[in-house]
Amino acid sequence: MDEKQYVNAVAKKLKCGAKRKKEIKKQLLADIRMRTKQGERLEEIILRMGAAEEIADGFNENLSIRELRQYSGNKVVKIVISIFLVLIFLVLLAVWMLPKTSDIEKSRYFDKEEVEETMKETIELLDAEDYDSLQENAVPQMQAVFNAETREKMRATLSDNWGERKQFGAVYMVEMIQGKEHFAVGEMTVTYENVSVTYRLTYDRDMRLSGLYVR
Repeated sequence: MDEKQYVNAVAKKLKCGAKRKKEIKKQLLADIRMRTKQGERLEEIILRMGAAEEIADGFNENLSIRELRQYSGNKVVKIVISIFLVLIFLVLLAVWMLPKTSDIEKSRYFDKEEVEETMKETIELLDAEDYDSLQENAVPQMQAVFNAETREKMRATLSDNWGERKQFGAVYMVEMIQGKEHFAVGEMTVTYENVSVTYRLTYDRDMRLSGLYVR
């Protein structure tokens, strides 16, 4: 440890303002350099002066109440500012992560006609109970959804007997942006013999199914 490192270590433990710290550092450096000129080795000087924390405690005991209060106030202000900056960062991160929607026709990633065709294919696979194809075309998190048990539960929420599919209805779709991720989200009402079902299907940029909801 050289003289500057030692003095800086003392300054870190001082409970006073920057101006007072500068004065103490200057005082300590002058004292050490004077002793060095008189022939003392730096190691001996530091050993006699004591550990940095001990030196700092000695200075802190002689600080005025005003200096101590000012130091405490500045410390609180720094903590408050740090917390405030963290909160701002978290708010900005939350805003950035919130899903945003835009016109899919302006998308750089999705083609409206392709999305509509893929939606119809997905619904046809669901009606045909072709779970292998559904799993193959879905993101890993969705693959476990496609089985006979889940399909029956999904259908039962609307009707015990949907009947045969009659026709596809109009499609409404948007591009959803969440952070760096882009998704195509489409809704289509499909008419069956005994019920009308609205599908909401979500696809990632690779047109893999990443969301399914019916009502």
